[in-house]
Amino acid sequence: MSKQIFINLPVSDLKRSKAFYEAIDAVNNPAFSDDTAACMVLSDTIFVMLLTHDKWRQFTTKRILDAHVDAQVLLCLSAGSREEVNRLVESASVAGGKPDPTPVQDHGFMYGRSFEDPDGHIWEVMWMDPSALPHG
Repeated sequence: MSKQIFINLPVSDLKRSKAFYEAIDAVNNPAFSDDTAACMVLSDTIFVMLLTHDKWRQFTTKRILDAHVDAQVLLCLSAGSREEVNRLVESASVAGGKPDPTPVQDHGFMYGRSFEDPDGHIWEVMWMDPSALPHG
């Protein structure tokens, strides 16, 4: 079985965050969602758990940082093409996210942009040309 990752994010407005992630192609799994959390499926192995602040506090006593001011992680997703990178960032922007909070990376064989979700969590989206990778 492939390893799966569950990314837990504190959110200030669950309904708004759920709509945002649906706008960038995530699908809600209602079996793991309620009025305090939403499981947003990005792929067969990537799940984003959106947690209200009250729900988040059930898992840790550490304070919730304001991700608009502080950063602890940069999350990165792969994309199948440069066009997909641009589409995801533009979709995030239209849905209320902030496009390109970090510098655009264009190295020819590798291209990346980023966006912030409504709570300030930074997501990078990267494409890399597989033919440019070293073989062996």
